[in-house]
Amino acid sequence: MPPRFHTLIAAQFCSALADNALLIVGIALLREMGLPLWWAPLLKLCFTVAYVALAPVVGLIADAWPKVALMSGMNALKAVGVGAMALGLDPLIAFGIVGTAAACYAPAKYGLITEIVPPTKLVAANGWIEVSVVCSVLLGTLVGGLLVSPWWMGAVAGLGLAQPLKASLVALLGLYGVAAMLQLRVPESGIVYPRPPNRLLDIVRDFRLSNRALWRDRLGGRLSLSMTTLFWGAGATLQLAVLQWAQDVLGLRLNQGAYLQATVAIGVVAGAALAGRWIALHHSVRVMPLGVMLGALMLATPWVSSLGWALPAMVLVGAVGGAMVVPMNALLQHRGVQILSAGRSIAVQGFNENLSILVMLGGYATLQAMGVPLVWLMSGLGAFVMLSVLVLMARRRLRSSALQTPSPACGRGQG
Repeated sequence: MPPRFHTLIAAQFCSALADNALLIVGIALLREMGLPLWWAPLLKLCFTVAYVALAPVVGLIADAWPKVALMSGMNALKAVGVGAMALGLDPLIAFGIVGTAAACYAPAKYGLITEIVPPTKLVAANGWIEVSVVCSVLLGTLVGGLLVSPWWMGAVAGLGLAQPLKASLVALLGLYGVAAMLQLRVPESGIVYPRPPNRLLDIVRDFRLSNRALWRDRLGGRLSLSMTTLFWGAGATLQLAVLQWAQDVLGLRLNQGAYLQATVAIGVVAGAALAGRWIALHHSVRVMPLGVMLGALMLATPWVSSLGWALPAMVLVGAVGGAMVVPMNALLQHRGVQILSAGRSIAVQGFNENLSILVMLGGYATLQAMGVPLVWLMSGLGAFVMLSVLVLMARRRLRSSALQTPSPACGRGQG
């Protein structure tokens, strides 16, 4: 790998670690405020909305600015949001600030990877980045669980602090500081792109054309974008559903539910590592059946009522998902940087994936507010994933058959 690649991985790991721990602390804050359960998805919605609203400009910003400097600035903005929440800012507004920073951070991070890593190592690089992202989810949920646990609350109260959750937010500020310091050690790639448009209408038109170009790409862009969009929308919804399922069905506390959620991340780490090692870029589409398996597992797992069976089930869900998404993500980035620029392709990817998250989380919160049982919600999500992947596989098979079948004119000419 290129010099300082692993420093980049470590920097984004610390930043994402704090993001994931923040979600657990934010849910605890909502409960301390006495708000209903269906408010929890609103935190994730407020965090994600910037990815969609700012999608036309964040890719251009990532291409126009030095990516390392941009990432460092966005870490500072995340710290501002968390610090403001500790001082009493409404959690939904604070999550919107942190989400805005994360939306600008993502295309710079992934764009830098496509600039410094050769295509032959792109799957392996994505294996590293996805393993680090999922490790940040794993440890982030563990850290978040620790920061809302009775042990932490008691320890902070013993120090004479009346609001332990605010102390939890201050602890997270330290993680963003570590991420910023690591980021400063990563060198810029030196690649300069043509000057982007600066008028709003031109920016929107440029993004619309970029989005259409990637969706129309028949050499892997459309398929991989469909798969990753489906995966991240379902994954974000499952993340919150597992927390509630652990409490309602398995009888665990919030911090213990966070630990159970972390077992999914353990599986994703294993699956992503195996995919990064064994799946070549030109074989990426062969992992599509794993999407069907993922949906089937998501459909069946909510009916498990024993912690002894829930743990391996969650690990298996994560492993299958990780093995599926890493090759698809690598294929998407490879085609994106060929069709568009690094920043534009990542912005288009982020827009579609996070729009999926908004839609699925919005539906989840609505159905939860309507009183639909959680087990049925989770099973319905699994069925949706399974059927969606089957449709994508059928469309790909029909398209391949159409390309291989000679036209009537060709048949007459040969006769």
